[in-house]
Amino acid sequence: AIDSFPELAERPVIEELLLRRQVIDIAVFGNTDERTLKHAAERIRDDLAATPGISQVELAGTRRYEISVEVSEESLRRNGLTFDDVANAIRRSSLDLAGGSVKTDGGEILLRTVGQAYVRADFERIPVRTMADGSRILVSDVATVVDGFEDSDQSSRFDGERAATVEVFRIGDENAIEIAGLVRDYLAEKTGWFPPGVYAEPWQDNSRMLESRLSLLLRNGAQGLVLVFLVLALFLQFRLSFWVTMGIPGSFLGALIVMQQLDQSINMLSLFAFILVLGIVVDDAIVVAENIHTEQESGHHGVIGAIRGVQGVSVPVIFAVLTSVVAFVPMVQLPGIMGKFFAVIPLTVIPALLFSLAESQLVLPAHLAHEAGITSRLGRIPPFSWWGGVRRAVTRALEFNIQRIYRPALERALHWRYLAIATGIASLLLAVGLVGGGFVRFIFFPDVGGDVVSVGLAMPEGTSAEVTSRAIARIERAADALELELAKEGHDVVRHRMASVGAQPITSSQNGPAGNGNRTGSNVGEVVIELIPAEDRTITSEEVTKRWRSLVGAIPGATEVTFKSALMSAGAPVDVQFAGRDIEELTAATAELRGALANYAGVVDVRDSFQGGKDEVVLDILPEAEALGLSRLDLARQVRQAFHGEEAQRIQRGRDEVKVMVRYPEASRTSLFALEDMRIRTPDGSEVPFSSVATPNRHQGFSTIRRRDRQRTVDVTADVDLSVTTPSDVLRALRADVLPGILDRHPGLSYTFEGSSNERAETLGAMSRLFLLALFVIYGLMAIPFRSYVQPLIISAVIPFGIVGAIGGHLLMGMDLSILSVLGIVALAGVVVNDGIVLVDFINTYRNAGHSVLEAARRAGVARFRPILLTSLTTFVGLLPLLLERSVQAQFLIPMAVSLAFGILFATAVNLLLVPALYLVLDDIGKGLRGLYGSSTGS
Repeated sequence: AIDSFPELAERPVIEELLLRRQVIDIAVFGNTDERTLKHAAERIRDDLAATPGISQVELAGTRRYEISVEVSEESLRRNGLTFDDVANAIRRSSLDLAGGSVKTDGGEILLRTVGQAYVRADFERIPVRTMADGSRILVSDVATVVDGFEDSDQSSRFDGERAATVEVFRIGDENAIEIAGLVRDYLAEKTGWFPPGVYAEPWQDNSRMLESRLSLLLRNGAQGLVLVFLVLALFLQFRLSFWVTMGIPGSFLGALIVMQQLDQSINMLSLFAFILVLGIVVDDAIVVAENIHTEQESGHHGVIGAIRGVQGVSVPVIFAVLTSVVAFVPMVQLPGIMGKFFAVIPLTVIPALLFSLAESQLVLPAHLAHEAGITSRLGRIPPFSWWGGVRRAVTRALEFNIQRIYRPALERALHWRYLAIATGIASLLLAVGLVGGGFVRFIFFPDVGGDVVSVGLAMPEGTSAEVTSRAIARIERAADALELELAKEGHDVVRHRMASVGAQPITSSQNGPAGNGNRTGSNVGEVVIELIPAEDRTITSEEVTKRWRSLVGAIPGATEVTFKSALMSAGAPVDVQFAGRDIEELTAATAELRGALANYAGVVDVRDSFQGGKDEVVLDILPEAEALGLSRLDLARQVRQAFHGEEAQRIQRGRDEVKVMVRYPEASRTSLFALEDMRIRTPDGSEVPFSSVATPNRHQGFSTIRRRDRQRTVDVTADVDLSVTTPSDVLRALRADVLPGILDRHPGLSYTFEGSSNERAETLGAMSRLFLLALFVIYGLMAIPFRSYVQPLIISAVIPFGIVGAIGGHLLMGMDLSILSVLGIVALAGVVVNDGIVLVDFINTYRNAGHSVLEAARRAGVARFRPILLTSLTTFVGLLPLLLERSVQAQFLIPMAVSLAFGILFATAVNLLLVPALYLVLDDIGKGLRGLYGSSTGS
């Protein structure tokens, strides 16, 4: 047991840490008193906690009940009392005590003393002292009993009225959507008991966003599946396209089974992963089905044709899928928060790819071996027979394009192969130049606007709640003006507004400089407005934030005003951490950097984590006190009793534990004059003025001291308006122009970049290493079937050109590159080589059949044009609904889809033209080396 806690320390709170997520809040508000509001909120909490399916409900934004027995200094002197006298009187009289039992012949009888006080009247009747004449001095004679709430600076308003909040959580694997549904049903059906003037509204309903995400991804997935089938049906016989498409559910089912074993859930990222792989899982099936069809068309019918078709492409198909698997593996190994966040994608994609491989090699051939099935008969039914006519027309058009456009282009590329390769390299350099020149910017994590806009306010430490409340009211007035402006413009977008004083439950959890959860204190507050869903409005949350910021303007005395609208964040865009031992140097450097950042265009909401403490009055005991027998403990205890209060007892009232505090009246606790007027009681019972035994010394302390590696640290952070500049540009300028000068003036300091910059360096560094390792493994996998160390280099050359397509796709879509784009490029590396593997394998096959290198390359390109085009189109159209999605829920996923979709499209042209050209170039090099070696041998 721990027996070293300080004597006056609060009881330690021990609780089990449970994985919980906030699902929905209920704002309980109205123009009524605090007690009525809290009673209503408590009943809602209790009702919901008793509802099956809801495990945890908590109350927030309310003060704890407290009974304050307020005794003035004058009353203490007049009656010759001390705080201990009053507190001990309450302890002696307010109690229920068991007295044992009496065992009589008739049975056991319990003995009890019952006298516990619970309400104000009970405490007022407690005797403090009995006089010699038998009269009694009661608590009511010497004190005012206030049955109210603890002395706290926290308060909140919802849509301008006093409010409390009921928070509903999910624990473990509970279903957030079901829990939110139960809460909404309760509010719709069971609030008839509400007191007059008290209302309740859902607030911060995270399940709505989850529902929107899931429905969005399911809709996009269904649309992508239909598009994949239609593309297949345009180029393949209905029978082939049907069975190829049927492989998708089987692959996904297998992936779901593996996900269950890996303890993965169906969530936004796993659904996105299914959409991502939707068009990829059919690639191997397309190659197999198309080759089986070719064999059957050439006279090998039924099972024989199916076996020959599978065997003809099994090796390249297997290794093509394995390269795709390897490309997704780096995402599992990423460090930090990003790694945990994105690991869901490969853990979904990899099982789907492996099951699709098994399906294409074992199940698909069995279906295609039997021609007289239902799919053949469906082809003769009028709607399907009409579609067959469309397919035949598409086939003729495709064949025309192959013979009249692609074949001549391929022949020119093969003839002018060095020029073709030079053109490809030029396109690669152009793409790199687009990024280097800022035409396509790189933002580590894209700002995706949410449906909530918040403003966090911090005043200097020690600022009263009244002053902070006036500043918060100013922000609220700006919000009212903004709502009026938007309504006049036809943007009726604001749902509700919550204002808090004394706490920042939302903004401090959105990556404030302290980064330490709910920030509290009389000097802080926040205003949060909830907007209608993004798909129902034509103005973005970023635009709302900009206009609100301009209406708020500069708040006099504020040390921090932070506007937030991003749905998620990887940390502050600009975060410079100073470290050193000298607090004065840290303070000066912080001020200099804040001033420099304020002058940068596009840099907003500059703040720091340096929190000077409240003003303190340190009591120094005088020698005269010791002469009176007064110790430092005696002095400290009496001052604490007067201003903080002496806890007489705690009582259990219902489910609430209520403190009973004895202290000065509230009016005496708002001025230092009460300290100067205070009388200190000596051990012999006499009273002396405070000034005769102690001296108050006033100075400022620290509310928070942060250390890293035994050095004090201060973070200076800021947000960036991406329409003006980027975090990278700002950090580059700071590193070159500002920070060296600061370190020269303060040599005892050092600095590091933290926030999203640190996360960026860590993630990109790890990704680079993992990507190179994946490329090496992909190269090794390709070397196995080709039995060559050279031919895999031909196929690997496609990978950089996939990056060209990814960059071009971002330029075309008007999007910035981000870490999600990079993840898409990493995954792209394993996908773009698939067609190249099959193409090079066919070139080798034609060469082994006796054709020249040039003829083999020409024949292989023509033979593989349709399956290569088809695999690329299915991947692209599978992602197309997501690419065209404008919902805010999809915006942070789209960059990865853009990299994959456009990278594969561009790599298709590279596979069809440059891979055969590279094959011939390497053959030229081989001939040259052999000629050189032969001539050397001859001489």
